[in-house]
Amino acid sequence: MLGLGNPARGDDAAGRFVARRLRVEPPVGVEIVESEGEATALLDEIDGAAAVYLVDACVSGAPPGAIHRFDATAAPLPDLGSGLSTHGFGVSVAIELARALDRLPLRCVLYAIEGGSFDLGAPLSPPVAEAVAEVVRRLRAEIDLARAE
Repeated sequence: MLGLGNPARGDDAAGRFVARRLRVEPPVGVEIVESEGEATALLDEIDGAAAVYLVDACVSGAPPGAIHRFDATAAPLPDLGSGLSTHGFGVSVAIELARALDRLPLRCVLYAIEGGSFDLGAPLSPPVAEAVAEVVRRLRAEIDLARAE
């Protein structure tokens, strides 16, 4: 599980907060990693993994705290560099590059939490903090279901 974002930029830290909460009681056999979300580093992180779950903040115009789920193994991700990702070249570039290189994990899921405040030093906004808790719940359920398959 990769929790992405800049911990010093308010809602951009959403993915990292998900990672930190999961670390309290980590799902069995799941490695939890925090990252800034840069494309080449992400490509290295997902290389060779059978399953990858990524969590990142996004900006798509939906209300803050909205949760988007994308199955990258089912279809290419939307162009996250120009609308959903707060990192520009990051998640979507890494995933699509892995796909082009035939290195995409068999299971690759992105949860994107809609952010509202990205000010330096800001805390998570209340709707994003609520979404973090919900994504933790959904990830645990999804990982448990995948393990049972």
